[in-house]
Amino acid sequence: MRICVVGLGKIGLPLAVQYASKGHVVIGADISDRTVDLVNRGLEPFPGETDLCEKLESVVREGKLSATSSTEQAVSASDVIVVVVPLFVDARAEPDFGPLDQATSAIGRSIRKGSVVIYETTLPVGTTRSRFAPALETESNLKAETDFSLVFSPERVLTGRVFADLRRYPKLVGGVGPLSEDAGVDFYEAVLDFEDRQDLSRPNGVWRMGSSEAAELAKLAETTYRDVNIGLANQFAKFADKANVDILKVIDACNSQPFSHIHTPGVSVGGHCIPVYPRLYLYNDPDASIVASARQANLSMPKYAVHLLREGLGELSGKTVAVFGAAYRGQVKETAFSGVFDLVEELQRHGATVVVDDPLYTDEELMVLGLPPMGKDTRIDGLIIHTDHLEYKSLESSQFPDTKCVIDGRYILEPQRWSGVSFFQIGRGTR
Repeated sequence: MRICVVGLGKIGLPLAVQYASKGHVVIGADISDRTVDLVNRGLEPFPGETDLCEKLESVVREGKLSATSSTEQAVSASDVIVVVVPLFVDARAEPDFGPLDQATSAIGRSIRKGSVVIYETTLPVGTTRSRFAPALETESNLKAETDFSLVFSPERVLTGRVFADLRRYPKLVGGVGPLSEDAGVDFYEAVLDFEDRQDLSRPNGVWRMGSSEAAELAKLAETTYRDVNIGLANQFAKFADKANVDILKVIDACNSQPFSHIHTPGVSVGGHCIPVYPRLYLYNDPDASIVASARQANLSMPKYAVHLLREGLGELSGKTVAVFGAAYRGQVKETAFSGVFDLVEELQRHGATVVVDDPLYTDEELMVLGLPPMGKDTRIDGLIIHTDHLEYKSLESSQFPDTKCVIDGRYILEPQRWSGVSFFQIGRGTR
């Protein structure tokens, strides 16, 4: 089978490598000349994806994977086209379809009768059928479901563990019609392997969703659930502080029976997925008040962390506060919708001098992000843990002799290491 993957980012490239590792000929298309050059040399363009380096080098050496900056060329040489171009959003997570529309136009100009086009980018419900089908038909003079197959099948993986997640989670497939869905099922059964999971309601593998809309909603629903759950956990954590109760003990107790699945509260919710996809759901369903309230609850957490810092340190004007962690998640070099930006802004609003540390970023990279780096000899009055990098677990008060207050927003620090310091963990009730 000849496969084109449009978009060789942190999801698209591992997918291309996975397909090639199953013996198929894969052409990756990307607008970045740097990415195309590195892939063609068998070199990963970004660090941190488990097993990608070795797998990429192998499939390129075997001639199973190549890359090009010409989407039209890659599509015209392929039977199946998998689209993993990001749906960009603005600061309020409103969708900008521009790059996806451009990619779709290029695909439409190059597909032929019998082609299978699959979108894996997370989309508002109805987008595959109402937006992309007409665009592809206009450009190609072909008819979806009659002349070519059109499918939505959401990516359900996390960066850093893509290959493991591909094996672990069922692949959801929905077509704009039954023939398209059949084609999508056939494709994924040929390119993926699945772990045996006794906990599922049916065997792990490719799951038919019945329509592209059902597959689109499934992706939005599973991520929106997480945002709502975390929002509820954060509300509980704030109340636990008032009641002088340890929220982690409460959550552990609640989750000891099978009907409770409360997530972990924290200083922020970041990344490409959880802060964004609920907004895409609200794009379809603006009256979903629970979803909107949870989003606001999670957006409030950086401000709440600063409130706790002010309780322990007093007024922040003239004081230096260090924020540890720019990345939205531990061990992942990514700041998309990271709470660090809201933390820095809120601290500066109260007059603090703010410095930022992150072991994954150089000082120059932090400055490009607008985050002032922490110097080795910086005198720190207050400290906030934003990211659960493993490097932070062993931090202790002896390393920060001038620090009077610490806010651990990720439950990664060991409280006994911080004697003599006003120490807060969100929702644990102790001061």
